[in-house]
Amino acid sequence: MAAQLDALAPAQAARPGSYRWTICALLFAVTTINYMDRQVIGILKPVLAQELGWSEIAYGHIVFFFQLAYAAGYAGMGRLIDLVGVRTGLAVAVTVWSLAAAAHGLMRMPAGFAAARFALGIGEGGNFPAAIKTVAAWFPVAERALATGLFNAGSNVGALVTPIVVPWLTVAFGWRAAFFATGLVGFVWLAAWLALYRRPPVPAGPAGPARLPWLALFRYRGTWAFVVGTFLTSPVWWFYLFWVPDFLHKAHGLNLTALGPPLVAIYLMTDVGSIGGGWLSSALIARGVAVLRARKLALLLCALLVVPIFAAPRVESLWLATLLIGLAASAHQGFSANLFTLVSDTMPAAAVSSVVGLGGMAGAIGGMGVAEAAGLVLQATGSYVILFTCAAGAYLLAILLMHMILPRHGKIA
Repeated sequence: MAAQLDALAPAQAARPGSYRWTICALLFAVTTINYMDRQVIGILKPVLAQELGWSEIAYGHIVFFFQLAYAAGYAGMGRLIDLVGVRTGLAVAVTVWSLAAAAHGLMRMPAGFAAARFALGIGEGGNFPAAIKTVAAWFPVAERALATGLFNAGSNVGALVTPIVVPWLTVAFGWRAAFFATGLVGFVWLAAWLALYRRPPVPAGPAGPARLPWLALFRYRGTWAFVVGTFLTSPVWWFYLFWVPDFLHKAHGLNLTALGPPLVAIYLMTDVGSIGGGWLSSALIARGVAVLRARKLALLLCALLVVPIFAAPRVESLWLATLLIGLAASAHQGFSANLFTLVSDTMPAAAVSSVVGLGGMAGAIGGMGVAEAAGLVLQATGSYVILFTCAAGAYLLAILLMHMILPRHGKIA
């Protein structure tokens, strides 16, 4: 399979037309909206905790229910998208999560927020399976990691825009308006998607059966590599999204309106990492490096760049801590761009969304554990040292295990 991939790259490099970049722009936009909707609660955590009397453990439970549903939604939506196609499947996912995002504004008790987060997780689980399948269909091998990095940069833009927009909406109109407004944006995107998206004229991706049973996916080494990689690294990204605003508040005394500049700096850095990580492996492939070797080299570099984050809770300077978190978050996104692309590199086209769904489910399960663990650790110690230290080593462990699963040469399946 590795040899087949290397031969396939130049043959696909001349895929005609620029419409695929319009599709990439739509994926970028929906990923931005996806991350805005999921991050609002993290930005508002200090306000909601004060107004509604949440404990750290209650907040951990709310995040846990999102992760639980996200795990189910990732696997279920991934399978649905392989069955009905990305146009219909992603439209269903966006409708579900946009309604759920707006529903947060109607809640008062932790149980209500947990229910809204559960529905949000079910819908949001469809975003990445659909996006990766779309990239696999529209882009040649040598462009896939770059395209993935570009649309995945939407997650950083969403995380960047949210701390700017949400405090303003909250101060001007109240915290409920923040949930209503961000939920509405999804329906605007949905109209554009249904109007613009069309099937690609020429299918892409490794040849394979038209449909694979779910259990048959586990015969592929690519499935196991992706599941292991996402299980170990996705929970770290959830930790950044849901707890970094609280870390900056507690460790450096930032209130709601002061959170904006550090968070903007962090997520500007992550845009560079997302696009740069995807560009790196694409550039290596263009220079003749074998596909899997190029992906692994990019993954290893990103894993090494995460390590310094262990020092973030140990430094006194706000901006040094911000730089360390931004570097790690940037490296995570570069890692993710290549990790997601491994699926389209190693799996038949008919199974791409299903495998992304399985890996996403594994990552969300890991995130559930982090949500509960973070709440317990913070309640018991009041310190982020343990949490940041675990984050520092997760990626090196992931790339080691993935390297063992995926051989350097020969068949992948």
